[in-house]
Amino acid sequence: MLDLKFIRQNPALVIEGARKKRITVDVDGLLAADSAARALQTEVDALRARQNALSKEVGKASPADRPRLIAEVNTFKAQLAELEGKYRDAQADVDARLLRIPNVPADEVPEGKDDSENVEVKRWGEPRKFDFTPRDHVALAEAQGWLEIERAARISGSRNYVLKGELSLLEGAVMRYALDVMVSRGFTPLSVPTLVRSAVMVGTGYFPGGEEQAYRTDSRDDLCLVGTAEVPVTALHQDEVLSLADLPVRYVALSSCYRREAGAAGRDTRGLYRVHQFQKVEQVVLDVADAQRSIEHHRAIVDNAEFVLQSLEIPYRIVNVCGGDLGAPQIQKYDIESWMPSRGGYGETHSASRFHEYQARRLNLRYRDAEGKVRFCHTLNNTVAASSRMLICILENHQNADGTVRVPKPLVSYLAGRETLGRPIA
Repeated sequence: MLDLKFIRQNPALVIEGARKKRITVDVDGLLAADSAARALQTEVDALRARQNALSKEVGKASPADRPRLIAEVNTFKAQLAELEGKYRDAQADVDARLLRIPNVPADEVPEGKDDSENVEVKRWGEPRKFDFTPRDHVALAEAQGWLEIERAARISGSRNYVLKGELSLLEGAVMRYALDVMVSRGFTPLSVPTLVRSAVMVGTGYFPGGEEQAYRTDSRDDLCLVGTAEVPVTALHQDEVLSLADLPVRYVALSSCYRREAGAAGRDTRGLYRVHQFQKVEQVVLDVADAQRSIEHHRAIVDNAEFVLQSLEIPYRIVNVCGGDLGAPQIQKYDIESWMPSRGGYGETHSASRFHEYQARRLNLRYRDAEGKVRFCHTLNNTVAASSRMLICILENHQNADGTVRVPKPLVSYLAGRETLGRPIA
């Protein structure tokens, strides 16, 4: 969340940032609630001071005056308890309103209403020109006996799938390769929970506002299945004060991810593009509160993803995400969209975000700077590889005319030396 002091001093900037993101906010309501809460706090402090002063008088009072003074102290106690309750309610209202205020986007974020107005900044590789009629990933995988969609639907409903045989092995190979690339680049690997408390979803900026996209357990447990390892990884050091020597922290995690895809009815219904469960390797960076260093980290985490895509020979483009597609927590986001022949275009496979202090304030994630001052960290994250969409790219871009699939060189060793997957099919 934003610093409340910053909002008080820059309400017009916050309102303009929300407008750019196409998010409705009530900054005036927040500031009015904040003013009321601060007024109540002043009253509480004054009443507490009077009570304390009167309590001291009780000890010095004569036996004749003491009963009257004790009665006054008790009256003050009752008044203070009532006033403190009002203050707690007022502060809770402020806190709830503050969670709804989006981060202010960077100047470099383009104007735009949705993803159709994202701005391309880079393109790598040329889409393959086939000398045969290519199959989409579903037709190819089903012909090879690698994919079960109807049976998966009987088990778990729509937008679910079962990978079989070599396609299951390919998924594992891609995920392990992506993880190994990140470890070789200095990231510490983590295995993390995929069930987290609702407070952690709030802390990372997914709640409030994203509840419809999350799978939640019943109220007894108050747990949610994560849509990305970003959530538990970023929250790992919540409520801690990190030392300057420990920063930057670079983590990478391979996890299962779960998304309800609420509101996606009728969109991308065929195959693996928009599914409820998949595997993902996610990179997270925590560092000092320095805007330029955050920009450098942002470039680096995009480069990590580019390296994986280039090594797997998958053409892609990078877009600077416009305000209307940016989301509440981000300062700026770059999406990488990879070439998918069956779509006749690029499909999103990676999202690289920087947040400044927005997540860290919610998580109370801090560090002690060189002067000994405790400050909030900056956080960033990006996909390294998401299994379902990477499988689309590999199957469709590297298919052969006979229905087999060429294995990109970096994956051969992960597949026991296989250079080709599948058997020739008619």
